Amino acid sequence: MRSVSDDLTARARIRDAAIQSFARDGFDATSMRAIAKDAGVSAALIVHHFGDKNALRDACDEYVVAAFIDDKHELIEAPTADRIRAALHDIERYGPYIDYLGRMLGDSSPAANRLFDKLIDVTRETLDQQRAAGLLVEMSDPEMTTMLIAMMGLAPVMMRAQISRVLGEDQLSPAGMMRTTLPTLELVTHGIYSTSVFLDGAREALSGEQAATQKVEAAEEGAPS
Repeated sequence: MRSVSDDLTARARIRDAAIQSFARDGFDATSMRAIAKDAGVSAALIVHHFGDKNALRDACDEYVVAAFIDDKHELIEAPTADRIRAALHDIERYGPYIDYLGRMLGDSSPAANRLFDKLIDVTRETLDQQRAAGLLVEMSDPEMTTMLIAMMGLAPVMMRAQISRVLGEDQLSPAGMMRTTLPTLELVTHGIYSTSVFLDGAREALSGEQAATQKVEAAEEGAPS
């Protein structure tokens, strides 16, 4: 007879095997039989614990998301609130979870949306603190800037394989992160243009567009019904 601890151990093995398989091959290309083989269990035991593949993916989603946003989790014991950064310091160990995040964020599952919202919140809080400390310039649209900064941080996670192929090294490795640091800070500190002509032109064009829109709206409001 299986004990409760045996069941818990098997459930964890199945979940971990599924996370690695989904991260490596994608959800559609991964079979329950392949997960069972990697976990050293029968496919029937997966059904016993999770029901079906969709339910198993939901469990994997929640486990991985919790690892990066919950303070107490068995996967990552982060010394700081930045749990993803802590994981990146040990990419060899946590690589499958990072890759799983990349696949998750390409979907619209509730867990992926919860993770994305949390990442936006953390980015917003960081920028608010830096703004209060006088470290930021004035922004025309702080919320959109928050979104762009968060997207810059997510790009290496979501496009890890493509970026690594172009750079010739894993950007999430220690060497890759060192290579990324100065160009990233140069970009957000000084930008890349030596002139404001493009910014000035965009401001003028958008201002004209806004004025034209307001004129049309005013005309429509004044027209007899």
